[in-house]
Amino acid sequence: MSGEWPVESPATKNSANTRRALNLIQITPGAGGMYCGNCFRDNALVAALRRMGHDVTMVPLYLPMTLDEEDQSSGTPIFFNGINVYLEQKSAFFRNAPEWLHKLFRSSFLLKLAGRQAGKTRAEDVSDLTISMLKGEEGNQARELSELITFLKSRPRKPDAITLSNAMLVGLARRLKSELACRIVCELQGEDAFLDSMKEPDRSLVWETMADRARDVDLFVAPSRYFGETMARRLSLPMEKVAVVPNGINLDGYPTAPAEPPSDPPVLGYFARMCEEKGLHLLVETFINLKRREDMKSLRLRIGGGCGPGDEAFVARLKRHMKAEGVLDDVEFHPNLDRTEKIAFYHSLSVFCVPALYGESFGLYLIEAMAAGVPIVQPRHAAFPEILEESGAGLIAEANAGALADAVHKLLKTPGKHAACRNSGLDAVRARYNVDAMAEAFVSAMETRLPAGSN
Repeated sequence: MSGEWPVESPATKNSANTRRALNLIQITPGAGGMYCGNCFRDNALVAALRRMGHDVTMVPLYLPMTLDEEDQSSGTPIFFNGINVYLEQKSAFFRNAPEWLHKLFRSSFLLKLAGRQAGKTRAEDVSDLTISMLKGEEGNQARELSELITFLKSRPRKPDAITLSNAMLVGLARRLKSELACRIVCELQGEDAFLDSMKEPDRSLVWETMADRARDVDLFVAPSRYFGETMARRLSLPMEKVAVVPNGINLDGYPTAPAEPPSDPPVLGYFARMCEEKGLHLLVETFINLKRREDMKSLRLRIGGGCGPGDEAFVARLKRHMKAEGVLDDVEFHPNLDRTEKIAFYHSLSVFCVPALYGESFGLYLIEAMAAGVPIVQPRHAAFPEILEESGAGLIAEANAGALADAVHKLLKTPGKHAACRNSGLDAVRARYNVDAMAEAFVSAMETRLPAGSN
């Protein structure tokens, strides 16, 4: 099946220069105080589309976005205010409360307080809210949807398309499409892991409701063939409604030429949310395995990425384990870095690995490592084989500490292989995994999959 899924190619510069400027709406949920890869990706995409000459309004939902680049939603109100959405779900009185009461809970101060707790949210705790949101105009948050539509109708031009950041927003599509008479595009960005962690019968109901509402969407955009196939199967989508547009990042600040990696001591690195789902404990076991090898005694481990309130207990357990194994002194933690600090972090690494345990749809951290010239080792599942085979940026191994350690060891002890992976990754980012290529491919997908007059 994978051979039948084309990856959208960026349009040529000539066609980009002659194409009509589009009026687009990008709707993206904020994650409060947490760093969110989907927010980074959408924000970078909007910036690139604007540079291409398109008129794009970025609309944040729920909570403010925490970003490491200029916020493209700046100046646009936050809709589906996270506090109001929660209270509307829990209280029939609040759903019908006067506007002044709803407005009271829209204060930026209260939203910032709520955002600090976002990292503690478990899927099973919000399954009823997720189902309600998927019901759109029939759900408990219908009032919020009306407010969003009123705002969008006040814009100077009717949008050519509205893009939803993930499939958990498809409940908005039906009324948006009806009221604004435009196409609806939905990005697919790793929703399945969150939804599958819900308990039955809610899990099945969520997927059934999402599949029903997915029929209101004109085009789905997946970051990899793996995830396009996964969601097409689970939502019963026809192939012609799914386009593959690989993710891309802003390359500002990254090297334009290969740099020599640190060699004394060598450094194994991780940069993602510091949680069990991303496989941080498996990387720790991989590091311990390597440290037991005579020629790896000097190896160090650097762990960076988001660490919210819900992650602190897990990280504390890992530290106790590493102390008991006698390796904690060779480990550094770098939580919640800004963009400049993040790029410097990547530059300090010899090999990179985030052995995520679930079906990762892509992994922006992979192309961040490639852009910094760091070879990669990843487990043999999800989108990882697809990305590393296409980029040549690293090695694939079985998802256990011994196999991952062997692959890391091979890269560190084989300079030619290390250099080849480093150079291939840099070439792939410049050609394919940068934000301008992503934006060109995104527009190309809309032009080819949504021909004029098909609304």
